[in-house]
Amino acid sequence: MMDLICSSLVDSIHTKQSILDSPALLDAIESVAQQTIDTLNAGGKVLLCGNGGSASDAQHLTGEFVSRFRFDRPALAAVALNCNATILTAIGNDYAYELIFKRQVEALGKSGDILWGFSTTGNSKNVSLALKAAKAAGIKTVGFLGGSGGCCLEDCDTALLVPSADTPRVQECHITMGHIICDCVERAMFAKP
Repeated sequence: MMDLICSSLVDSIHTKQSILDSPALLDAIESVAQQTIDTLNAGGKVLLCGNGGSASDAQHLTGEFVSRFRFDRPALAAVALNCNATILTAIGNDYAYELIFKRQVEALGKSGDILWGFSTTGNSKNVSLALKAAKAAGIKTVGFLGGSGGCCLEDCDTALLVPSADTPRVQECHITMGHIICDCVERAMFAKP
């Protein structure tokens, strides 16, 4: 068991180190932070979506925006599209599960917003369709993806592509990058050192 514990920690460190060693990925993180700042400063909102653990990441980061991250400040506009059970089950039942995020983007999104789509493989059909709908509506698109980026990659204005195909490592990196972006947004918008 101790071998598993140690190897898991080493794998997590190595995956995060590979992000730190990638100037392109660091630039992409900075770009998403700036796009999010620009969106919020212009009166837009952050839409987030994902499935399973990625849904939890989307919900978690929404809480960081709407409540607070490091310090007290005004609320920031963010909506996790995977949280309303009535909407999700109505769309899933009346149409199809793959449309649960697309229809919400169509209903809630507007040009000038930004959509963060989370998919560890990049092949979540419902996230892919949400990204396509967002692009069609003039909404900036960000993919928190893993591996090769899958089918979601083509509809991302900016992709935060974790260099791993191991779901737990990808999810750990997604939440780390999300926290970094939240920190950048909060400090930039509210001038806290």
